[in-house]
Parts: sequence; C-alpha cells; structure tokens
Amino acid sequence: MATKYSGTGKNSPIAIVNKKPSTKRKPTNNRNRKRNKKSASVWLRLLWTIGVMIVLAVGIWFGITFQEGLKYFFSADRKSTDEKSFFDFRTVEVLERHNEKIIGFDVSQYQGVIDWSVVDSVANHSALEFVFIRATMGVDGKDKAFKLNWKEARANHFMRGAYHYYRPDENSLKQAENFIQTVKLSEGDFPPVLDIEERPKGQSMEDLRLGLKRWIDTVEKHYGVKPILYSGENYYINHLEKWFPDHVIWIANYNFFVEEIKPEWHFWQFTEKGVVKGIDGKVDLNIFNGSKSDIRALLIK
Repeated sequence: MATKYSGTGKNSPIAIVNKKPSTKRKPTNNRNRKRNKKSASVWLRLLWTIGVMIVLAVGIWFGITFQEGLKYFFSADRKSTDEKSFFDFRTVEVLERHNEKIIGFDVSQYQGVIDWSVVDSVANHSALEFVFIRATMGVDGKDKAFKLNWKEARANHFMRGAYHYYRPDENSLKQAENFIQTVKLSEGDFPPVLDIEERPKGQSMEDLRLGLKRWIDTVEKHYGVKPILYSGENYYINHLEKWFPDHVIWIANYNFFVEEIKPEWHFWQFTEKGVVKGIDGKVDLNIFNGSKSDIRALLIK
C-alpha cells in the first residue's frame, strides 16, 4: 500500500525550492595562488637574466670588434680634436683593418678653404696619399673651390683626380663639355671620374644609361683614358653594373657594420664623417684596394 506524502519538513521539495541561497563564500585556494606567483617570479628572473646576458654579449662583441676605435676615442689624440663623433669608432677600426692599403679623401666647395699645408693624415692615424676633387655639376655648374683645390693638391704632392657630378634629365653631351672645358688633366693625374647618384625624374633609367654612355664616350675620346665610375653600392648593382662592366669603380658604402673592402671595389668611400687636420667639418674618406704600384698604374702616363 502506498505511503501518504507529507509536504512539510525541512527536507521536503517545497522547503528545498524555497530555501535562500547561502551568502557564505567558499574559501580561496591560497596554495594555488602562491604557486602561480612563484612561477611568474621565476619566469621574470629568467627573462631578466637572458636580457643581461644579451647586453653583456653585445658589449663584449662591440669591445672586441671596435677595440682600436675605442682606444682612439678615449685617447689624448681623440680628446684634442674639436669635432666629436660616434662614427670615429668605425673610422679608426676600418683604417686599422686596412693599414696596408692606400688612404685618400675627396673634397668640394662644401669643405671651404682648406689648409693644404697641414693635411697629412686622418686623426693622426693613417697617412693621406690621394684626393678626388669635384670640378663640375650638370650642364653648367662649376665647383667654386675647384681651381684652388686642384692647384694645391698637386703642390702638396697628392695624387689627384677630378670628378663630375652627373645630373639626370640634363643633356649628357653638354655635361661632358662642361667637364672638358673645366679640367685639364696631366701626367700623374687620375682618369676623369663620373659621379652618378640620382635617379631621373623626367626620363627612364634606360635613357639615363644612354646619357651616361654618351658622357663616358665623349670624355674618354678627349682624354684618351676610360673614366672611373662612382656611385653608391645599391645604385651601382641595380642600375650600372650590368651595363658598364669594364670600368674602375669607386663605391660609396657607409654601413656601420661593413668593415672590409670588397674584392670587386677599386676604391671604397667608407665614411662621410672623417676628421682631417686642415679641413673644417667632416670629409669623405676613401681606401684604394691595391698597392702603391697598382694605384700608380691607374694614373695618366
């Protein structure tokens, strides 16, 4: 026989449904919280340790790689110079790595009046033996300091060369004539130098290369020697190398981490921030990739 259901009592269904929820919170697991904090602390210490090790490794590498530059930077010679530059590290280090090479510089009117009588070395470190001097720009530009610099370079026994700054979109034959009328080369001078750095705005690269070839052919016919070709490394590789493969090349690359001259470069302009006694402000520095007999073989006979 079925038992009669009673709807009263604390365990009855009605009582259970109407029961108020407890406001008492469950105790937090402090052990898990402490474990998570400890784990995060371990990872933080590990990251700091790795960061410190990386900084130390970079510092050691820098000290070893640029040890000559560091010695010079903190030497009495370094402190006696008026101009101070972070780039002195690289300049001195590059010179040290090429102490058997021939070092030169290049100038224009932007260096002002040069005291050629005291120009002899870079930071009392490496002797200067050759110089390239800007002569002309475009169809009618003439460097204001060219005549004086050209004369003084010879008087002070530097091997000298003259360069033309080529302006795209200007007539190439008129640019060649501008250079020819301005520069008189003689025995012992470098061949003419064509400086091309800009990309054209009003013509194609193909037309620019055609203009460069006309300049080169005209100047070569006049002086009887093939001109030297100057440009930045990327510009030369992308726009000139394939079309002008037989020239002596003078490459500009100022990358802080490029420390050695490449075998295919004849001249390397490795900085525009050189410090030379007798020249106010910064000056471009260059390395010739060969011996004294090699560089003399380039000179006009």
